[in-house]
Amino acid sequence: MSIWGKIIGAAGGFAVGGPLGALIGGFAGHAIDKMRDGPGEGDDATRQITFTIGVIALGAKMAKADGTVTRDEVEAFREVFQIPPGEVKNVARIFDLAKKDIAGFEAYAQQLAGMFGSNPAVLEDLLDGLFHIAKADNIYHPAEDQFLREVAAIFGFSEADFGRIKEGHVGADKSDPYVVLGVPRDVSAADLKSHYRKLIREHHPDTLIAQGMPQEFIDVANEKLAAINDAHDRIEKERELS
Repeated sequence: MSIWGKIIGAAGGFAVGGPLGALIGGFAGHAIDKMRDGPGEGDDATRQITFTIGVIALGAKMAKADGTVTRDEVEAFREVFQIPPGEVKNVARIFDLAKKDIAGFEAYAQQLAGMFGSNPAVLEDLLDGLFHIAKADNIYHPAEDQFLREVAAIFGFSEADFGRIKEGHVGADKSDPYVVLGVPRDVSAADLKSHYRKLIREHHPDTLIAQGMPQEFIDVANEKLAAINDAHDRIEKERELS
C-alpha cells in the first residue's frame, strides 16, 4: 500500500499518537484510538506514517517562517513527496491543517526525535527534504535558517552537524567537501575511506527504508548519496593533484 493510503487509513487502526497523531485525527475527522509516543514503538507502518506526516507538518511550519509560500516551494514540496495526482488534495489538506494547528513546530520535531533518535540518518534525510523546499525559490531566508537550525538541535544534531548538513545544500561549486563529509582536512586516506563507506551504508535508501523512511522519499536519500559521492570524489581529485 502507498504511504498515502496508509495515512488515510491511519485513524482506522494504525497507531500514531502525539501531536502528529492529532493532526491525522483532524484530517480523518475523528480521534486516533491508540496512542504510541515512545521511542522505537510502533510497527513499520506507524513509523512511515509518522515520518511522512512529520515532514508535511514541519514543511508547513517552515512555510510560515518567512511569511510566504512560493510556487517554487510548492513544486519542491511535491518533488520531495512524490505525490500521486490523486492524493494532491489530501496532502494539501494536511499541510493546511498543520499551518493552522496551535501546536508549535517544536512539538512535531520532538515527537520525530523520540521515534527516530536511534536512527540519525533518517532525521538527517528529513532535514535534507526541508532544505530542498527552503532553497527552491533561490532565496534561503534567515527565518528559514533559524527554523532549520532549531529543528536540527531538537533532533540532537550539534552546530557542527548542522553546518555540515547545510553545506551540502549551498551548491556543489561552493560547498566544502570536507565539511560535507564531516572530516578534518588532515584526515588520513584510510580514515577517509572508512568514514566514506560508513556514510554510504547509513544513507543507502534500503537502510533508511528499513529504519522507517517511506519508499516515496527515495529521491531524498539518492540526493544525499550524490552529495556524499561528489564530496568524496572532489577530495580524491584534490589529493591526486597536490
